[in-house]
Amino acid sequence: MARITAVIENAGQVLTCAPGAPDLVGARTNTVVAVSGNAIAAIGTAAEVAAAHDLSGAQRIDARGGLVMPGFVDCHTHLVFHRSRVEEYAQKVQGRTAAEIRAMGIPVGISATARMMREATMDELVASAAERLDHMLAFGTTTVESKSGYGLNTATEIKMLEVNQRLGAVQPIEIVSTFLGAHEFPDDKPRDAYIAEIMDEMIPEVARRGLAEFNDVYCDDGYYTVAESRAILERGREHGLKVKIHTDAYSHIGGSRLAAELKAVSADHMNFTDPSEYAALREAGVTCVVMPALDFSVGHARPFDARALMDAGVTVALATDMCPGCWLESMPFVVQLACRLYSFSPAEAIRAGTLHAAMALDRGDRLGSLEPGKDADIAIFPYARYEDMAYRLGRGQARLVMKAGRVVFRDESPDA
Repeated sequence: MARITAVIENAGQVLTCAPGAPDLVGARTNTVVAVSGNAIAAIGTAAEVAAAHDLSGAQRIDARGGLVMPGFVDCHTHLVFHRSRVEEYAQKVQGRTAAEIRAMGIPVGISATARMMREATMDELVASAAERLDHMLAFGTTTVESKSGYGLNTATEIKMLEVNQRLGAVQPIEIVSTFLGAHEFPDDKPRDAYIAEIMDEMIPEVARRGLAEFNDVYCDDGYYTVAESRAILERGREHGLKVKIHTDAYSHIGGSRLAAELKAVSADHMNFTDPSEYAALREAGVTCVVMPALDFSVGHARPFDARALMDAGVTVALATDMCPGCWLESMPFVVQLACRLYSFSPAEAIRAGTLHAAMALDRGDRLGSLEPGKDADIAIFPYARYEDMAYRLGRGQARLVMKAGRVVFRDESPDA
């Protein structure tokens, strides 16, 4: 019999988000969650759990009628960056184009962040990203994917991935590291030379040092072609890096078909994905990651039609796309935006930010749902029922967050 180290009791609702849940979130009442070490040991009524386990030495965690659910998995972020692009954003919300903003002397876009990154120290990058992670944790996020892609040269791309390693050691959120050297093209190097640097220098070095699990590329008009993307992703796969792809964000050039052909773990953005490609994505097991906050923050001319993709049976995940152009740390706010902008139901949105998001990081076997044997990554929110997460706009701070069976955040305010 496993030793029970913690019991979460007095929940208003417990959401398991288990794969077979007919309501998608596995909503249960009169339910407790028992934890043994870093894993979930049992879920059931208080009597059932007490009859099967010795609870005498367990920490008792009172949910106080709140919502108990899996910790959020934020499966697409550009977490590590230096400074902000607030001046650019302030002009864009007034309707000015990138060209007009550049004419005002304000740096714009990925290349602007890349220039800032090259002057940043490792300590500065760790400190700024750790602050963002503190906020993410308070909103119930327990796992975050973090991409490189603001270096655009070998030294700075490596530095970003080293920051990911440091972050994993200094704070409790699990960091999943993704190499995204093919995010943009640098200003100081020819296109072909930079692609050669990615394939012949960056990827082998990233793999040799074990700095990333995934290899990503921005396949879209004005960025990397399908042929270039295929070559970069296949080179990464040769070195043991799993496939991810940014695609169809602003055009349709064939990136979704490539994702299906390569059986990518995820394909992200998808605003211009053609319905004729949905079946191939579904059959290849590709999880599609959509980001309503990015569409909101940039005022996207073609917000994603998530309803059609979900109705076609494709697995759809949600993420913040935390980056200098979409500074968002709250997955509950993503749930709210997904329900209003993308026509998700509250249950669909919560599942997309937990189990499906874990699948987008190839971690669906141990994260994203509350099931015996899975990691005890758990968030408690001050809601009597899960629909309140979509309904109470702007809210979303957790009462308590547990990562791998250890309490790592607790809201001590009187009204939490």
